[in-house]
Amino acid sequence: MTVEFAARNLHFLLSSDMSIGTIPELLKAGADDAPALSAPGGTALTYRGLRTLVVEVAESLASQGIGAGDRVAIVLDNGPEMAAAFLSVGSAATAAPLNPSYRAEEFEFYLTDLGAKLLIVAAGKDTPAIGIAQKLSVPVARLTAHPARGAGTFSLQFEDSSDTRQPVRAAKPDDIALVLHTSGTTSRPKIVPLAHKNIAASAANIRKTLALTPNDRGLVIMPLFHIHGLIAALSAPLSAGGEVSCSPGFNALKFFSWLDDVKPTWYTGVPTMHQAILLRAPGNLEIVRNHRLRFIRSSSSALPPTVIAELERVFGVPVIEAYGMTEATHQMASNPLGGARKPGTVGPSGGPEIRVVDEKGTTVPRGQTGEIVIRGPNVMTAYENNPKANAEAFYDGWFRTGDQGVMDDDGYVSITGRLKEIINRGGEKISPREVDEIIMAHPAVHQCVTFAMPHEMLGEDVAAAIVLRQGTAATDKELREFASARLAPYKVPRKILILTEIPVGATGKLQRIGLAQKLGLA
Repeated sequence: MTVEFAARNLHFLLSSDMSIGTIPELLKAGADDAPALSAPGGTALTYRGLRTLVVEVAESLASQGIGAGDRVAIVLDNGPEMAAAFLSVGSAATAAPLNPSYRAEEFEFYLTDLGAKLLIVAAGKDTPAIGIAQKLSVPVARLTAHPARGAGTFSLQFEDSSDTRQPVRAAKPDDIALVLHTSGTTSRPKIVPLAHKNIAASAANIRKTLALTPNDRGLVIMPLFHIHGLIAALSAPLSAGGEVSCSPGFNALKFFSWLDDVKPTWYTGVPTMHQAILLRAPGNLEIVRNHRLRFIRSSSSALPPTVIAELERVFGVPVIEAYGMTEATHQMASNPLGGARKPGTVGPSGGPEIRVVDEKGTTVPRGQTGEIVIRGPNVMTAYENNPKANAEAFYDGWFRTGDQGVMDDDGYVSITGRLKEIINRGGEKISPREVDEIIMAHPAVHQCVTFAMPHEMLGEDVAAAIVLRQGTAATDKELREFASARLAPYKVPRKILILTEIPVGATGKLQRIGLAQKLGLA
């Protein structure tokens, strides 16, 4: 054991039992000279440097009258500056990260809905958010990166200097540190306000699930405007005193060079990312052999058991499938690292209490299907300014996830589908995930997404979008016959589209709702 290794672990042991209720307290886990943020090919920023940056940004914002509770929209590309901006803005005010690829109309909706007091953009970067901010009289701050001082280091220049300076106050556990919008697939996006205590609780849950230590180095490929990236990829490892290396965004062509350069011990992603990585793994097996990860994590949507098996075969490490959503500050359940993992399940509770209930809210017996509900310190208390949504989502202290699932005798949860995604074919209910897993068992199938398409008589019928493995061939007729031998007739897709790529959302997730329209089947 090296002296550095021993010192870092000693610091972690001394600090890991401290009360963590805010982002600044979470950042105390790292030893002063230990690397906190880095980037492929860059110079690392130490924990001392990161903590100093958080204080400097708080003072800079306070000089413009921005403090606790004020919404600061952040429109930055992925990278260490985005990570540092979230941590520092969230420590002093309320961070509102937005997808930089939004169009002007979307920026206008979100800046207005948030009541943003400030917009942060990269210096020299052109984005329609600037014009919208000026239209709405929202002040703009330009972020200038200083990578030579350490990855993520930056300063802010305000276009219109303010004389409304206010004192800097320490963050409190109940302060709102982060606001995100739900996806709004079937309704107007809802504002999810997450307090410091929610973030701290979820980071601790993930840290414990993955047994993260100061010697872990995570590679961030998830978008940092998404809860998965902000909490699992960033906040959790920092709460363990580990290092976080921020890529400029997921790129399957560059992933293996980052693996070789950064030498991470783990990474977390969504299924489409893992599948894209597997497609390019055969040409990069030497890198995989030369640098062994400790584990791989997957969350945000279902990872087919066949993909889990292939990832574990290629990388030779456990694949940990977890279950999360924005309202729970990401993690709700997770297969354990070092314990029994059950492919096809999302594991037992990964922090909050979990129940499976019927339509009346009564807990159903183990093995029976129902709606998954949760409660715990990581769960938000309410949507913002939305009494109707709150009345539908909460009852008796429990949050209704909208997911249908089943819990086995060991407490492991299997997701059978989103209640809104269940296909209603003339009264016959079909879980798209069940059909996915059957078709994914075909040796030629790389990806499958089952979804509802409109039908004049039945209301809805079953359709599937397929991507084939490289070097293989199969027709829609062959795939339907394969499914027919394994599924009840009413579950077999009436339409199978073989594509080179299936459309995904901004965070890389496959979205069943609306797919029929995107693919011209509506």
